[in-house]
Amino acid sequence: MNENRLLLIGCGILQKETEWLIKKNNWDLDTVFLDSAFHVNFEKLSNALTGALAKYNGRDIIVFYGACHPLMDKTLENAKTFRTMGQNCIDMLLGNKLFMDELVKGAYFLIEDWAIRWDQIITITFGTNKEIIRDIFQGDRKYLLCIRTPCSGDFAAEAEAASNMIGLPLKWRDATLDHFESTLQAAINRKTREIKCRK
Repeated sequence: MNENRLLLIGCGILQKETEWLIKKNNWDLDTVFLDSAFHVNFEKLSNALTGALAKYNGRDIIVFYGACHPLMDKTLENAKTFRTMGQNCIDMLLGNKLFMDELVKGAYFLIEDWAIRWDQIITITFGTNKEIIRDIFQGDRKYLLCIRTPCSGDFAAEAEAASNMIGLPLKWRDATLDHFESTLQAAINRKTREIKCRK
């Protein structure tokens, strides 16, 4: 790592996509990715994020997270930094309108990183009783929407298994990285302006 470069600390949910965009745009950016499973455990997420912010204190940091913790913005304010704009990673990937349209229709969103670790994440969170798991997901969701990006591998089998576990029909949507790219670029631009104002 280069101490003089910007540092992106963020969720590993879109790690492949982030790394691809850094390479494509030749962004002068170091990265630290945290386990995307922390999303379902506020304590682990808080500890991992505050730990990373403390470890790299003194670096110019951008945080790639949505409002994934009730104290997210307060935590970042205390660390004198900010997060990417958007409610969550799906909002950042699809754009708010498309995200909200699917959400209102009853989508539960699934990305490759979670699909391939579905059993592990769901079991840790909800246990192994399939009836309880189905009741939770079917309470207010109508279908499982799997999002493929240009960086996604083939996770069709894992998506089918997740769909069967929660008892919701499976739908697919292909997403470009255009909105996500503009979200990251906006954060980089904001941090760059902050640095210039300090000088």
